[in-house]
Amino acid sequence: MVAALKDSLLDESKADALRVDVLALIDAEVADKKGASGLAVKGGYGAVKKVGPSYIDSAVSALWPDFVDKLDPFWQSYNAAPQGTFGDYLVANGDAASDALLSVTDARIEETDKSVVKKFYGSLRGSAKKNVIEALPRVGDLVAKHA
Repeated sequence: MVAALKDSLLDESKADALRVDVLALIDAEVADKKGASGLAVKGGYGAVKKVGPSYIDSAVSALWPDFVDKLDPFWQSYNAAPQGTFGDYLVANGDAASDALLSVTDARIEETDKSVVKKFYGSLRGSAKKNVIEALPRVGDLVAKHA
């Protein structure tokens, strides 16, 4: 059996490099958004960043352990019979993977007292699954890089 993702992805010695890569992934995904919905994502992301320069970084730090827990069953299944990349595997299981990841943010958004963050999340939640599915190749590459 493959080691649990938490053993590598929550390793304190990797935390700084991993956080940099996660933030770069988020920035890249936002930058890639096109059209009216892309403008909404970019505008909302910019507004959240203005809440506090470190808000996204803090959110990543707070949410990362839960994301790792949600990704681990996919990692274990992928490694049982690996074909292609982990990103490919996540895409092939896009509905389940995106639902698992969104369950983390859905639970956490209820806890925030930042109205601008809640408003942004609420305005994008309808298209969030599509956006998460689009991010799965990068998420898979990031996980594989640091696992």
